[in-house]
Amino acid sequence: MKRIMSHSLAHSGQLGRGGALDLLRFAAALLIVLYHYGTEAPIALGDLHPVFGRGYLATDFFLILSGYVLGRAYGRQILSGRVGLLDFMRKRLTRIWPAQLMVLAALATVFGLATLAGIGERNPGNYTTLAFLMQGLLVQAWGLPGGGGWNHPSWSLSALIVCYAAFPLAWRWISRITSPMALLALGLAAVMAGDLICLRVFHHSLYDLDFSLGVVRAAPLFLLGICIARVVEQGRPGLAVARWLACLAVAALVVLQIEGRFDLLSIIAIATIVLALGRLPVTRPSALIEQGAKLSFALFITHAVTGMIWFGGLNVLNNILPLAPWLHWVLWGASLPLALVTAGLFHRFFDAPVQAWLARRRSARRSPAEVSSPA
Repeated sequence: MKRIMSHSLAHSGQLGRGGALDLLRFAAALLIVLYHYGTEAPIALGDLHPVFGRGYLATDFFLILSGYVLGRAYGRQILSGRVGLLDFMRKRLTRIWPAQLMVLAALATVFGLATLAGIGERNPGNYTTLAFLMQGLLVQAWGLPGGGGWNHPSWSLSALIVCYAAFPLAWRWISRITSPMALLALGLAAVMAGDLICLRVFHHSLYDLDFSLGVVRAAPLFLLGICIARVVEQGRPGLAVARWLACLAVAALVVLQIEGRFDLLSIIAIATIVLALGRLPVTRPSALIEQGAKLSFALFITHAVTGMIWFGGLNVLNNILPLAPWLHWVLWGASLPLALVTAGLFHRFFDAPVQAWLARRRSARRSPAEVSSPA
């Protein structure tokens, strides 16, 4: 019964949960944590091998996946008029904004307690009032300087807010295109054009932009994800082709990271993975994988708090009693499971209850006709 329901959902335009894309979402969140924590290792991981310095590709994966997921989850409702722009934006903002505010409050509390205890931050410039306010409003990636520090990874959420606002119009436009090849060409052309514009205007590639320009980086990748969603919605590629594409794209992505930095080819491989795995129905959904996918957002949004506390404490300890290299590595390695525990606690006791409360408020505002509607 479970397999039949999952197969039916996959072919009715809805997203199957507990499958390969959910697994990749969790793996990408872990890679982002490893990328950010890698600089705190006794020897920076990027110095051990350049592959550890390309964790930014995991963020690019999330940006592509965001466009894909919204296209699959909301595309038909947008076209039918069942979901308007204001309602859509309200849902997206209430999903990310409360978590950001809670994490910023936690960071401010830790920073304040450390200051009172006479423990100075190694980078005090990362904790300015301006940056705190900009991140509280989630505007730090809109081209304005001074929004770095604090919960620094949240620049991508700031950039996605602009993408969310443009999504309904973009989806209506994209839906007029029926050729799968034209859709994929459009998405890749947007990424390549964005890269060329960034090189000409900002003198940096799309993937090396300052995080204050996060919208510029996110927009073409988000559009690529929308194009992929439209292709999958049309039932392309075939299932047999999708399986081969998934295997080849994963192998290509691994080889590319080992061989060197090939950003555009890596993005093509990532987009192909999303396309192929998005096309394949989830015939055997895993509850564990689904929970991991749900935990990925909490892991992403909270790992700055965990790192601030853990690595700040290690720095103090190392100044008092220098740590042996092996012990330093062990304690650094403990940061990864600690980040998972923190994310689990945040999801269980903070994020999930807040989202449940907001969902009840949304339901209470619906009219009786809306509540009884099959939609």
